[in-house]
Amino acid sequence: MMRENFTHVAVQSLHVMPGAEFHGLVKNVQRFADMSKGLKKVIVGYPLMSNSEDVQRVAEAFLKIIPPERRETDAVVFMGHGTHHPANVYYAALNYHVQKLDPNIFVGTVEGWPEIDEVKADLNQRRIKKAYLMPFMTVAGDHARNDMAGPEPDSWKSILEREGIQCVPVLKGTAEFQEFVDIWLDHLRTAFEHFE
Repeated sequence: MMRENFTHVAVQSLHVMPGAEFHGLVKNVQRFADMSKGLKKVIVGYPLMSNSEDVQRVAEAFLKIIPPERRETDAVVFMGHGTHHPANVYYAALNYHVQKLDPNIFVGTVEGWPEIDEVKADLNQRRIKKAYLMPFMTVAGDHARNDMAGPEPDSWKSILEREGIQCVPVLKGTAEFQEFVDIWLDHLRTAFEHFE
């Protein structure tokens, strides 16, 4: 882009929340902006959840993307990646907001909190017999296919089925749903406003 004389660049993060990977992206973008023959201005758009309004929008988006055949007594369990970074609190906040909208929708994480054990306990307490498992990740990659829906004994599907809960995996990442793409696009529009 520098060779082609671009002067202003907006980089849109497709991260779920502002964790370590997002901050790494910001540092890398800043290095390009600091190059002697670099760009005049480089802006990074915020990840999917970067404030409380975003968390509420994501919770509302969950309601729009759940399978239409899902009954009120069925659970929907979203698997987030999770992190040991303090930004993991976004998952707990999202779980709180979505449960206010529908008490049978849950958010868990592979590498953070809430973990599958907390989700399992909540499902058992509510006597849920069927759960749709959906990735809360930009793409339905390895974690979704193996850790969530795989045949291994430690997959979420296997763990919940041992509890007598029928599981229906839905292998679609958030980037495949317009409801989430719209949030990222709004963040990109906000980034463009900083060029003025």
